Amino acid sequence: ASQLSFNRDFVNPNHNVLLSFCIFIFTISSSSKPSLTPPNPKLKPFTFQTMVHNKLKPCYYWFPLLFILACFVAPSWSETEAEILLRFKDSLANYGSQLDDWNGSGPGPCDNPNWTGVRCFKGSVFGLKLENMGLTGVIDVDTLTGLQLLRTVSFMNNSFGGPFPEVKKLTSLRALYLAYNHYSGEIRNDGFTGMPALQRVFLAWNNFSGSIPKSLATLPSLFQLSLEQNHFEGRIPDFQQDFKQDGSFVNLAYNKLEGPIPYSLRKMNASFFEGNNLCGEPLPKCSSSRKKRTIIIIIVVAGSLVVLALIAAVSYILKDPAMASRFKKAEKKKPAGNVIMGKKEDQSSQHYRKLGEKAKLYFVRNDREKFQLQELLRASAEVLGSGSFGSSYKAVISSGEALVVKRFKQMNNVGKEEFREHMVRLGRLSHPNLLSLVAFYYRKEEKLLVSDFAPNGSLASHLHARRAPGEPGLDWPTRLKIIKGVAKGLAYLYNELSNLTLPHGHLKSSNVLLNHTFDPLLSDYALLPVMNKEHAQQFMVAYKSPEFSQYDRTTRKTDVWSLGILILEMLTGKFPANYLRQGKGGNADLATWVNSVVREEWTGEVFDKDMKGTKNGEGEMLKLLKIGMGCCEWDIEKRWELREALERIEELKERDSDNVEDYSSYGSEGDVYSSRAVTDDEFSFSVQA
Repeated sequence: ASQLSFNRDFVNPNHNVLLSFCIFIFTISSSSKPSLTPPNPKLKPFTFQTMVHNKLKPCYYWFPLLFILACFVAPSWSETEAEILLRFKDSLANYGSQLDDWNGSGPGPCDNPNWTGVRCFKGSVFGLKLENMGLTGVIDVDTLTGLQLLRTVSFMNNSFGGPFPEVKKLTSLRALYLAYNHYSGEIRNDGFTGMPALQRVFLAWNNFSGSIPKSLATLPSLFQLSLEQNHFEGRIPDFQQDFKQDGSFVNLAYNKLEGPIPYSLRKMNASFFEGNNLCGEPLPKCSSSRKKRTIIIIIVVAGSLVVLALIAAVSYILKDPAMASRFKKAEKKKPAGNVIMGKKEDQSSQHYRKLGEKAKLYFVRNDREKFQLQELLRASAEVLGSGSFGSSYKAVISSGEALVVKRFKQMNNVGKEEFREHMVRLGRLSHPNLLSLVAFYYRKEEKLLVSDFAPNGSLASHLHARRAPGEPGLDWPTRLKIIKGVAKGLAYLYNELSNLTLPHGHLKSSNVLLNHTFDPLLSDYALLPVMNKEHAQQFMVAYKSPEFSQYDRTTRKTDVWSLGILILEMLTGKFPANYLRQGKGGNADLATWVNSVVREEWTGEVFDKDMKGTKNGEGEMLKLLKIGMGCCEWDIEKRWELREALERIEELKERDSDNVEDYSSYGSEGDVYSSRAVTDDEFSFSVQA
């Protein structure tokens, strides 16, 4: 026993019970001496000599010692927490490099620092928080049962699918977070049986169906339950918890539930029950079944009378020759063509007209006035443009509000539920520099996205459209404000959509819109997950990046490259013509353009001559130019992170704070540009020839 080495990570409370039992058995076994005299007196006494002679083993002597030795050694055969987590990692997929520190060769899961997503308490794994990673695969509950102190698990905002995992095997669990995934199907009524410590259950934004499991309603410790945006149906079970604890809630919004709200939930916020067919406090009172039957009878009788009246009227018309001739003349007159969304009715518009009231918009924001699709289609419309994704229209509805409707035909490889989930997620985004998505309409062949209208159009139109004589272009302070807003909006997308490799994916000047104060609004962001892959790779800006052109891949720095190109476009007034090409990004053209900016035209002549308001701002303009070059660096390892670019952009000012006289400028009045040439040593930038 002295030669055995025990690892404290192996030991758990069950081993203590096992050791106590082993010692008890050993004590009993050693206290009773076995008789060496066989029961048959005719046989010779059973001695050690006869035992060796007969090649028999003294099992009854060695069995107690071997038994207790096995009891001590057995705990060392159990898996360590590291081995359990590595086995669990094998059941996951699509984690990329995010779990690289989950390995058996480095520090343990609870060493400093902990493994990614691992929460520890006193040296043991207490929780797992693997959120926003785009994970797929299976949550191997059987493996997780080996973590004796596991109390909380969170796999929110990933891509897990299939049936609900058997979490009831984790009997000591206190918190379960599986929201924003793709789980579907029914949850068994006993899905949460035997989990007395479970306090928080978050299953929102999945595709669960069937009834709410009754075992949820009987969990003694439950005080937070989030089931909104699923497909649960039937009645709400009678929850036995009192939900009086601070912060307690039960959110059942936007399911298919019906009937009265249980008494134990009547103190909840009414918004927790929206989108169902429920009644009772805190919603309006339930009408009695007698009243319902009476209303149904009245409707049936009234409907029957209307049908009889119509039959009588038709019979009268057909019998009267004069009336019949009038109707025949009216039938010969054909109605004029409908004008929908600013043009004559096409096949899609005919589809919407035929659907009538069945065609409904899905609103993704609760703070907006709701209207019907038919009202939008009948509104006075103006064609704004037609891009690689589809046509855009400005529509003014009856309330006077101006909206933009964009038609997409290259999104037909994604299912309705997946599309809905992604649009709702985009609808939750809120930032001063994002164009808000208001609503959408789903059709297999075509999608409509409804967003706010930006009165000052796109940045591209201000940079490249022909202006009337004397009409000023964007000045330096406005351009600086725009680029600061673009960087902030992009950083917000990076933070909120951290599971996407390309949080924007299509950042260019035509997708930067300007509001009434010329603050920028990013549009067409985060559409890659619902776009047809072939079309995306033909037209989206991200797929014209150096890394995709050379290696057929995109990274988290690809949007940073797009930001760098946008900065150069704003400062020089030059349009990156390779964007007009389909397919990969035309290496030679873009490389030539960028290289000419850096090596050949890096003087006062590089800046857009239509950019006014530059006096005493040349130093800051050069700083922004350097930032642009750092962002669109072809060597992805040298390319700046978005965080660094944002910090540098935020430091920029409209005017140089000092050392203005160090720049040799020409022009004594109005706007001036630096004529100082910048050497290669001051800016390091690599281009792929």
